Order: sequence, then structure tokens, then C-alpha cells
Amino acid sequence: MAKTTYMKLKGSQNLRLRLLLATLSATPVLIDDIRHDDTWPGLRPYEVSLLRLFEKICDDCVVEINETGTKLKYKPGIIMGGKNLVHDCGVGRSIGYFLEPLIVLGLFGKKPLSITLKGITNDSKDPSVDTFQSTTLSILKRFGVPSEGLKLTIRNRAPPPHGGGEVELKIPIVQNSLTAVTWIDEGMVKRIRGLTFTSRVSSQFEHTMRYAARGIFNRLLPDVHISTYHSKTGKSPGYGISLVAETTSGCFISADTAVSYGRGEESGEDKDEENNELMPPEEVGEQIASVLLGEIEQGGVVDSTHQGLLFLLCALCPQDVSKIRVGKLSPNGIETLRHIRDFLGVKFVIKPDPSTETVILKCVGCGLKNLSRKIS
Repeated sequence: MAKTTYMKLKGSQNLRLRLLLATLSATPVLIDDIRHDDTWPGLRPYEVSLLRLFEKICDDCVVEINETGTKLKYKPGIIMGGKNLVHDCGVGRSIGYFLEPLIVLGLFGKKPLSITLKGITNDSKDPSVDTFQSTTLSILKRFGVPSEGLKLTIRNRAPPPHGGGEVELKIPIVQNSLTAVTWIDEGMVKRIRGLTFTSRVSSQFEHTMRYAARGIFNRLLPDVHISTYHSKTGKSPGYGISLVAETTSGCFISADTAVSYGRGEESGEDKDEENNELMPPEEVGEQIASVLLGEIEQGGVVDSTHQGLLFLLCALCPQDVSKIRVGKLSPNGIETLRHIRDFLGVKFVIKPDPSTETVILKCVGCGLKNLSRKIS
């Protein structure tokens, strides 16, 4: 048998992105020095959970972790997809952390993916499930992903630290490859939609957040609608808001946050609830409305949270030119560009547009095809 050659990497940063790109490019990776100097060295429980999720949807995937968890060998398998799968994401990170790689992997599976994820749906660290539903899936459609079979059903929302939320994700497979895009027209904002949610606190909090956010938007735009949702099965008290602005050219710019009693830094344990004052709902509504306006002002066809996904989809396109416009490059976007170059060999031409203070990026895709699909 031929000896496996591993790409050698160090550190815990961008682990999720590295595993995703390793799987898509069929590149075995060896990651060393994972938090080796930390008080709690090695992989976190949520990172191990992510590896288990990859094993669930891929066949012949090999994962080896040393005793301290500071060294990981990952040999990717064939992306299978599958239906009626279930994965408990735990409470170390929210479901959004797991959804980001899953929606890309699912496109290149042998069968369409249908999976139920359980855990935390809304927190301040990862994009909320509402953002995935309103914004992320619409970005996939731009690249030729069929609308039929592309769906995220939110069964229940739940904040940290104990979770209790549940969503079902359905991802169709791409028949051959994605479609290259020229996407540089942001358009003008024509409407704002949103949702406030509460769990085990007064439903009055929903209305307070809603009125605070609307108070800012109504000075600028007449078409603003924010709905409410009260979770009956969330296990922790908390509340949050998710907003999305739709433009005349079909772009969706989103922002979200959630407020709850936090998790322990390393072990996922509760912090002392007595000493943890939550931000008042009025401030939460005003703050996230301001964040959304900041995202709109900075320009681009996606918000800063979605830059990494946009670059990755462009890089996976056929060997044709994709051209996109974003606002200021986010740290995550820059890291994604570096890793795309290392794993896929795709380099982007980056050209600032001084007149709009945005950045235009061009690339020729790597031509990733879904070789697993059935040929009719």
C-alpha cells in the first residue's frame, strides 16, 4: 500500500476551515501543537463533536487523536450525505458553528443530506440559525444550488448554557459543479425583516427589543417588520434578535446577537449567575440595529460574517472567472483566502474600489465536481 502523505499544520486556529478544505480537496492533514501551552491543552469537546459529525456524513474517514488531544491526524473519506441523520452538537458552541461546514460538504455528497442538529441555536459567538435560514441559504442559490430540497427548519430556539434547541437541515447535491458568478451590484436596501426570541424570560422582552430596533430603522425605511418567538422548551433564560436587510439586487445583509448567562471559559460550565448582569433588551435591540446599519454602510454583496463562505464557493466553482464585491475584508475572510490558496491552489486578485471603499475580488475556480452523483 502507498504511504499516506499528510499536509502538516500547527495550532488550533481555523481548525474547522482546515477540516472542511481537507475533506473537499481529499488532502490528509496532520495538525500538531493544538493548544499545547494552555491550562486545558488539546481539542475542545465541540471540536471533537465536529470530527464526529464529519465521520457521520463521510465514509472511510480516519481520525486519530493522541492522548493529550494536542495532535490530530485526519484522513478524509468520501462525502456520502444521507437522510434522517441526528447529531447532538453539545453546548460548547452553538449549532451555527456546525452548520457552516455542513452546508458546503452536503453539496458534494453522494446523496442529498437531511440531518437534525440539537444544541444551542442562538448565542453571541456564532451566526444564529435564523441568519442561516434568511441569508446563508440564499447565497448558495446564487451559485446554482437548486432551491428544491434546500431548507432549514427551526423546531425550537434555545440560548446557552444548557441549549435544548433543534433544527433540521436539508441540502441537495449539485448535479455536476457550482456556477461561477459575477456579483458586484449591492443595490439599495428595500426592506428589513427580523425576529426576536425569548426563552424562560418575560415575553415583554421581545416587544422591547423590537420597538428599540424599529425606532432606529423607521427613520430610514418604511418597510420594517420584526416578528416574535417565545421558546417553551429552551433550558436556559435568554433572549436575542436576528435582523436581515434585503436589497433591490437580491442581496441579504444580516446581523444577530443573543444574551444569556455565559458558559465557563474552557469546560462549558456555567459562570456564576449572581455576578452576571444581562444587557437590557432595549440596548440589545438598539445595538444590533446599529450593527446592521454598519454592515450596510461598509458595502459589499454579503455581510462580514459571510465573506469566508462567499470566497469558498467562488473557489469551488468551475474553471471560469467569478467576480464579487465585499466591504472591508474581515479577519475570517483573510484567513479563508489563505487556506483556499494552500488547499485548492486558487488565488484571488484583490482590487480596492476607492470610489465606494469596497473591494472587488476575482478568481478562477478549482473546478470541483461532484463525482459521487448518479449518472443518468
